[in-house]
Amino acid sequence: MRKPIIAATIVCLLCVGTSFAQKTPTGNPSDFKIKTCLHSVSYAGFWRGQARLTVDEFLLKAKELGYDGVMLMAKRPHVSPLDYDAEARRALKRRIEGLGLELVCLAGYTDFTGGSDKVGIPNVEIQAAYVGELARLARDLGTDVVRIFTGYERPGIPYDRQYALVLEGLRLAGKEAAKYGVTLAVQNHHDIGSHHDTMFWLLEEVNLPNVKAAYDPWTPTLQGFSSAELRASVLKMKPYMIHTTAADYVRHPRYLYDGSLTNFIAQDTVLRAVPVGEGIIDYETFFKALKEIGYQGYIAYEMCEVLDGGGDLENLDRTAAKFVTYMRDFERRSR
Repeated sequence: MRKPIIAATIVCLLCVGTSFAQKTPTGNPSDFKIKTCLHSVSYAGFWRGQARLTVDEFLLKAKELGYDGVMLMAKRPHVSPLDYDAEARRALKRRIEGLGLELVCLAGYTDFTGGSDKVGIPNVEIQAAYVGELARLARDLGTDVVRIFTGYERPGIPYDRQYALVLEGLRLAGKEAAKYGVTLAVQNHHDIGSHHDTMFWLLEEVNLPNVKAAYDPWTPTLQGFSSAELRASVLKMKPYMIHTTAADYVRHPRYLYDGSLTNFIAQDTVLRAVPVGEGIIDYETFFKALKEIGYQGYIAYEMCEVLDGGGDLENLDRTAAKFVTYMRDFERRSR
């Protein structure tokens, strides 16, 4: 019984690799098109003061604000696989299509190093099975991309052991996703693989045609990249880059008062979200680099931190609308 299953998995992987070719960067700048996508985490109510919309309210909002597509958070309070049976999936797919939106991808939430201090628990297998369920949900809703993470680095556990867990997890998850014709977009979000050199190496080791990259500019910015280094990172990630998410931030200084010194001791800065183009991230360089490699994917936008102006619905809408305006202005400037 195992041989047909293995053969079917291989066929799925080959099909994904073939069908996904048109979404990888072409290397021709004229092939780059601005396609905007709004991430539903922006209206999920997670951050201090942030308003929360239902899935349908969010879809209507994305349409109203002029976005081409949506990125749906695949967990509660939005689109958890636990809450969407076959009929609910069909209804949601019809709703998205009826609004003229594209479901660009589902946002999965993985951490392949979680529980790495408890060797008796098959956490990697559990996570891979979860990704398989997300891939099934994605297929049913009409998208072929699921965004996932790598793993946070746990103290007291050798780095290579944790790296190996991420590698194993991505391979297992990729094979599960292939059963449904889905590609995984690995975001440079968690500790392991956050630097583009490490992520490139990791994806090379995974060596599956349906495990690609969702490469964002805010991580390299926070890692201290110059504009030239940011551009170079995009060029390197070209073979894998199929998705990206934009968000902009400012740094707020922090100081701790030490009474014994009658002085303030500098602490790490805290980040706060601002509209794209108003923060520390060099989006002009990043988007020009996307055009340079002939990027074919969507550019998602998220408000995923305490936001300048507060988290009420009116301010969220204003900020999300500014991103659409920014991207259309960039499109005109870059012709």
